Amino acid sequence: MTRTLHHVDLTVSDLALAKRFYKPVMEYLGYKMTENTAQALGFASADDDGTGIMLHLARPQSRDRKHDRYSAGLHHLAFRAANRDEVDGLHRVLLEIGATILDPPAVYYPPNYYAVFFADPDGLKLEFAFNPGGH
Repeated sequence: MTRTLHHVDLTVSDLALAKRFYKPVMEYLGYKMTENTAQALGFASADDDGTGIMLHLARPQSRDRKHDRYSAGLHHLAFRAANRDEVDGLHRVLLEIGATILDPPAVYYPPNYYAVFFADPDGLKLEFAFNPGGH
């Protein structure tokens, strides 16, 4: 039996800035905000499947350090879309909130891997992909 992710914890330099970015993105992806404190933001699957995303405030001495996806650690985080229209819809949300678009919606891997790539305010690469029949 394959085990799915239970939760992912990310560290951000500025919770207020992260909230302005992550709240509309996570809501579009089907998550609801479950925690909103001075130290953390939490999102849980609206389907109540137990999947969660937590954002924690970085330590003061680390807040100015930008994410480098080519150093050891997380390269990027990808979410699965149900269809191309969902990818296009998130792209519109990203444009509305002024997010950094790394690569706009397009087919990136033949024959039909359709995705949008974008960055959070700290430079963490995120992806929303539709890949019918693929991984």
